[in-house]
Amino acid sequence: MKTTLALLVACAAAIPASAHTLMPVPRTLQPASGRLTIDKGFAAAVDGACDGRARDALARALARLSDQTGIEWTESAGAASPRLTVRCDEAGSAMPSLGDDESYVLDVDAQHAALHAKTSTGAIRGVETVLQLVEGDRAGYFLPALHIDDAPRFPWRGLLIDVGRHFMPAEVIKRNLDGMAAVKLNVLHLHLTEDQGFRVETRKFPKLYQDGSDGLYYTQDQIRELVAYAAARAIRIVPEFDMPGHATSWLVGHPEIASAPGPYKIERHWGIFDPTMDPTREETYRILDGFLGEMAALFPDPYMHIGGDENNGKQWAANPQIQAFMKQHGLKDAHALQAHFNQRLSKILTKYHKQMVGWDEILHPDLPQTIVIQSWRGQKSLAEAARQGYRGLLSSGWYLDLVHPTRDHYLVDPLPPDMGLTPEQAARVLGGEAAMWAEFVGPQTIDSRVWPRLAAIAERLWSPADVRDVEDMYRRLDAESVRLESLGLQHETAQPVMLRRLAGSLHPGPLATLASLVEPVKNYRRPQLRPATQMMPLSRLVDAARPDSRAARAFARTLDAFLGDPAHERERQALVATFTAWRDVRPAIDVTIDRAPALEEVRPLAADLADMGAVGIEAVTYLTNRTAPPEGWKDRVTARLAEAAKPKAELEWPALPAFRKLVDAAAAPAR
Repeated sequence: MKTTLALLVACAAAIPASAHTLMPVPRTLQPASGRLTIDKGFAAAVDGACDGRARDALARALARLSDQTGIEWTESAGAASPRLTVRCDEAGSAMPSLGDDESYVLDVDAQHAALHAKTSTGAIRGVETVLQLVEGDRAGYFLPALHIDDAPRFPWRGLLIDVGRHFMPAEVIKRNLDGMAAVKLNVLHLHLTEDQGFRVETRKFPKLYQDGSDGLYYTQDQIRELVAYAAARAIRIVPEFDMPGHATSWLVGHPEIASAPGPYKIERHWGIFDPTMDPTREETYRILDGFLGEMAALFPDPYMHIGGDENNGKQWAANPQIQAFMKQHGLKDAHALQAHFNQRLSKILTKYHKQMVGWDEILHPDLPQTIVIQSWRGQKSLAEAARQGYRGLLSSGWYLDLVHPTRDHYLVDPLPPDMGLTPEQAARVLGGEAAMWAEFVGPQTIDSRVWPRLAAIAERLWSPADVRDVEDMYRRLDAESVRLESLGLQHETAQPVMLRRLAGSLHPGPLATLASLVEPVKNYRRPQLRPATQMMPLSRLVDAARPDSRAARAFARTLDAFLGDPAHERERQALVATFTAWRDVRPAIDVTIDRAPALEEVRPLAADLADMGAVGIEAVTYLTNRTAPPEGWKDRVTARLAEAAKPKAELEWPALPAFRKLVDAAAAPAR
């Protein structure tokens, strides 16, 4: 990893030692002079009306602080005069709910830190800020003196985890809940049913999970445990049961509610499938009523998601009885029939004191304005719903499965300045959710697809709208990633394990160099390049590679500094060391591949890297010496880079745009 180290060292000098690493950035932060020492005499206490959730959050925080600092707390230390006091004006609701007061004020001076919140939820949020503030130097650990007055910009800040396509065990969900709490997210949206799996136990209709899950589902006791675990961290769990489309797993056990005769089987491929519930049969609503009533008792949150997306309507169009029903009821198309279905669903949910949430497709003037529209289509769709009086959530731009770099997600805003909404309409935009769809993630890889990018989205939903400095975000994100890892998340640790497995070696260094510089292809290109199924192992280099290469970003920053002045020796040396490592690593990678046939698909990538290293050394030499490259050099290099730009093993080179800048600069006629 020498190449990464050289680049990171070259970039680190510009960061001021006093810069905070808070994420999300508070609403207001006023530094002060002084510091509060953290040593074995440090103690904390809860005051006022704080409930057990706030007390437990503080206890967890102190345990994490002990792990970080290596300090062993003594039972008697500071008990009479704690250095950190957490005070709540009221306990707040026992179960988190939309609109809970999450504000807090934190004051730190040389003697004391005072965290004051209106509710226990606010105290839980503030405690996470305290942990993020901990610093250390030669004198020891401390909290910097400051004043923070903080509250979220949006009340709904969530993460969707799809457990239908690939099941995620309860421990995976718990560690992600810990990460969500650390960055002040407050909604976990569990996508529990899909064409590929029905993931929750139902005692009224056991065939649903018995026939539709491959034995991979949450028991009701596990759901209760997850709900309680989330609530202790002031996080709501909103379940999604997708209907009337994306419903194959429902129909395996209950084909009688399908729009076409069965039998049905669990889908193993990805895509939009025909199986759809029959909205004209009373039996459909009888089963849905019983099931949703059972789930309403299991999930206490007032909101329940019914999906509603991507129903292609083919089974409805091919069914004469359904077509006759539509004609009889004056339903002109599939959208109108789905609105009829959703009206019936809305009444069922209302009976069980639940409010409907659904994707863009459910928006229809015949539905009550109590429903919430979740937009995968974008801000324009969200704005249109708000103008019609509906509350909404943004997910477009935050699909984590599309493996875009963090900067792309970070600049997406639920309320951009050009939205054109009145203040009343803008208030209907509740916030948003990042979406982790699970075609290409499993329990080992999901963390690396969620984190640390989700922390940047959490900041967009919490912090003021003008917090938009991408470079500073990345600086703080690196620090936050370490803190998240300490919670047990595996976004940093899973890759070395996977690389060792692929290489069959305790020391897969050459492969790690390659892995640090590639990213999975973006958007929906992966299944286009190689057909995939639910049964495909997620253990290749494309699965180990991260969505946002630190090494590529460090390379781009160092290169920009060098191109600004090729006489800068530090940047020149860093680039030469990097390019030399790229050029020279190929033989070692080839040896690794020879011993691990599963890696054969990445051999062309090793050739790309070696060639870029050689070209990079040439380009830096031309720029440093102020000499022109030989005739035809740029044409040859450009052709080679075009070849490197073609995806291989579903991987791509994020450093290529910066590398092309270097080639253009070296070939420029006048320098």
